[in-house]
Amino acid sequence: MRTRRSVRTGRALAGVLLAAALAVTGCSASGDEGASKAGGQGVAADEKGAADAAPESGKQGAPGGTADRAAASAPPVAAEHVIRTATLTVRVKDVPKALDEARAAAADAGGYIGDETTRRDWRGHEHTRVVLRVPADAYEEVLTGLEGTGTLVERSAKAQDVTDQVVDVKSRISTQRASVARIRELMDRATRLSDVVTLEGELSSRQADLESLLAQQVALKDRTSLATVTLTLTEAPSKEEEKDDDPGFLDALAGGWDVFLTLLRWLALALGAVLPFAAVAALVFLVWRTLVRPRLPRRPDPVPASGGPGSLPVAPPVPGRAPGGGDGEA
Repeated sequence: MRTRRSVRTGRALAGVLLAAALAVTGCSASGDEGASKAGGQGVAADEKGAADAAPESGKQGAPGGTADRAAASAPPVAAEHVIRTATLTVRVKDVPKALDEARAAAADAGGYIGDETTRRDWRGHEHTRVVLRVPADAYEEVLTGLEGTGTLVERSAKAQDVTDQVVDVKSRISTQRASVARIRELMDRATRLSDVVTLEGELSSRQADLESLLAQQVALKDRTSLATVTLTLTEAPSKEEEKDDDPGFLDALAGGWDVFLTLLRWLALALGAVLPFAAVAALVFLVWRTLVRPRLPRRPDPVPASGGPGSLPVAPPVPGRAPGGGDGEA
């Protein structure tokens, strides 16, 4: 009886343990499945967010994106304030006609004539130098038109960027105006006479600095808005004059004569420069010879040396005998 009960008890206990094991296994499987589902959803969400963020990064800051391509294709910033100057020398057949064309070109471009000088050489050829002020936008067009009026002999052009200087002057003007306004506010609040006098002196100094800066700004604006072209027009020599330019014997003779006259002229100039000094020296010598020299004490004549220790004795003269060695009596 005891054996049957123990067998039944063992079978019941084994069944309970098996049921408990199956229950635990099912719970763990369901937990793992839920966790795997949640993890999959999180990864999918992360991947979706990364995919959504990728276009934005490509648009804004990613290497090779739209912003980088736009920055690479953007043209460089051009200089805003440039001073342009040019110098032209043109040889023309008719100087007055070419000058009229230059004036018309400057007027059509909206510029004006700044300065004009005309002269003639020893052959009667006319030479004109004119300064044109034209707008910067029409600078190249006017320059090309002036070159076509004749034969171009010389050309030089220069461009100077003064953008930094213009910005600096503008900033200093703003600062100086604010300073002047503060000084005026302090003058309105001042009550003592000494303070008013001090503030008036400071206001005068700052106002002068402001006017100087404004003058610089106006000058820079004028030089950057209008380009300067200096044009020199020379009359072309004729064919006969070109032939006459070959030197000959008469030309050499004339050149030698000019050199000779130049030498005489320089000698005359040198003589004229030395002549006053020579006259003063002659006058001094004459005064010394006529007035000073006669009054100077004269030196005594030198006495002949007496017989010294080294001299030979001299025999006294013999009476009755001539000094020449003959007898004294006839």
